[in-house]
Amino acid sequence: MNPLTLSDVVSCLSDYDPDAVPVAQAQKIIREFVTPVRAVEKVALRAGLNRVLAADIISPINVPAHDNSAMDGFALRSRDLGNDAAVTLKIVGTAYAGRGYDGAVGDGECVRIMTGAVMPGECDTVVPQEFTQCASDTSVTVAAGIVKPGDNRRFKGEDLEAGKSALSKGRILRPADIGLLASLGFAEVPVQRRLRVAFFSTGDELRSVGEPLDEGCVYDSNRYTIYGMLTRLGCDIIDMGVVKDDPASLEAAFRSACENADAIITSGGVSVGAADYTKQMMAQLGDVTFWKIGMRPGRPMVFGKISSNGKSAYLFGLPGNPVAVMVTFYFFARDALLHMMGADSEPLPLMRVASQSGIRKKPGRTEYQRGILSRNAHGDQQVRITGSQGSGILRSMSEADCMVILHHDQGNVNAGDPVDVILFDGLT
Repeated sequence: MNPLTLSDVVSCLSDYDPDAVPVAQAQKIIREFVTPVRAVEKVALRAGLNRVLAADIISPINVPAHDNSAMDGFALRSRDLGNDAAVTLKIVGTAYAGRGYDGAVGDGECVRIMTGAVMPGECDTVVPQEFTQCASDTSVTVAAGIVKPGDNRRFKGEDLEAGKSALSKGRILRPADIGLLASLGFAEVPVQRRLRVAFFSTGDELRSVGEPLDEGCVYDSNRYTIYGMLTRLGCDIIDMGVVKDDPASLEAAFRSACENADAIITSGGVSVGAADYTKQMMAQLGDVTFWKIGMRPGRPMVFGKISSNGKSAYLFGLPGNPVAVMVTFYFFARDALLHMMGADSEPLPLMRVASQSGIRKKPGRTEYQRGILSRNAHGDQQVRITGSQGSGILRSMSEADCMVILHHDQGNVNAGDPVDVILFDGLT
């Protein structure tokens, strides 16, 4: 079966117009067009942190392996507890974590027990040490009603039963997952191969950090923000620097990138002024479309797949303005790259927060405003816009801790109206 082309994907959309693409439609097209990288490798458990799990993990053991105590205290038989009066029980031994008590526990007897120790036979309840009275080396008194049958006892397999799924394929492994795998005895873990992403900036006016800044030129910040965003996603990255705005240089860069990477991210060179020769070159290299997306910031964007010498890579051509680069990366490239990595990627979680002031907005496009969260005098969360929202003001992204999303059909926002917010901390 031949892989889908962009034409195949968009042919199912009756209202598709590359010069007026809604955000949701562009996201859907990208999601349906990209395919995951299939290569899998096994790595040492600690090296699995933040990697994508390549297979379901089935627990080989029960966790915990035995019924055990959840507290330091005394293990006893609940039938020995008094209903209306305190009872004094004889202490017949001690159970430690890793070294249990193997003797019998008879009527009116109990065992001193430590947290994690295996429950002695016949015992079904633990009374915490601080709830007892008159404890000595040989006996302890338990008041009536202080515990119920089964209290403070952890059951065999309570956390995880042998043969049950512990972690599912596609999960990005977090510290708790690494600990869980260690608790099951796994020294290695199967993960997806890291995604290789090449990126470069385009523009004759750009200078790299450390170079002299000629008149009319600017330092290239986009490669540094793209580097940071790709690093947080856990990609293997190839920084190709700044590429001049001429067809030969661009073609050479694109060919080199797709011969060495799974995906390519560029910034700049996708607006109307640069489109003519870029379109011709893209048509030679692969299946690519130029979009004008109904959004602000970040209207122009290139998406598709290009090939060179038998190798191919997905292309995300982002705008040149610094804020537009970050917005289009977060809301288009990020999800696609996670999908290529084989990760389960849910939509970014939205918070509903009151707007501290009014925001002007016309229906018909999606707007992404930089915001700062705070609490009002009543302790309720609110969000305010960082000020000027120009797509070249990178400082506004640095100051913000969230993105306010004003949806396609949404109009003006009044002070106090709820708006959708995405926290930057959630953007892995």
